[in-house]
Amino acid sequence: MTIKKYTPEDEQNLFALIEDEGEEWAYYCTGAGKEKYRKALAHNIVYVLYVGENLCGFVRCGEDEPTGIYVYDLLVNPEYRGNEYGRLLMEKVVADYPDTTVYVNSDVNPYYEKLGYKAIGSIFMVSEAKYEIK
Repeated sequence: MTIKKYTPEDEQNLFALIEDEGEEWAYYCTGAGKEKYRKALAHNIVYVLYVGENLCGFVRCGEDEPTGIYVYDLLVNPEYRGNEYGRLLMEKVVADYPDTTVYVNSDVNPYYEKLGYKAIGSIFMVSEAKYEIK
C-alpha cells in the first residue's frame, strides 16, 4: 500500500475509481463537470492510495489560510473498504500539515464519528448549482 500526492499521471485511474462509484459521483466524470473536477484536482491538496498497481482511494482537500484544511472528498473503492484506507488517507493529510487544523465537509457523518472525529457546526447551502448529469 502506497499513499502519494496526486499527479496528472494518476488522472485516468482516479476517474475510473470515481466512475465506478455510480450516480452520486457521476457529475465529476462527464462533460463540464469532469473539466471542473480536473481543474480542482490541479489546485487542491490531493493524495491517492495504491495497492499494487490499483488506485483504490483518494482524498481531496482545500486549504483556507489561516483557518485550516477542509476535506472535500474521501473515496475508497468498495472492494478495499474495511482496511482503514480512508483513515490512512486522512492521517496523511494531518501528517503533512501538522500545524494546520483539518476539517471534513461530510455527508457521511457516521463514518467520521466511527473514526473518533468530533462534529463541529454544520454546513448550509446558500444556493444550488444547476447542472445536468449526462
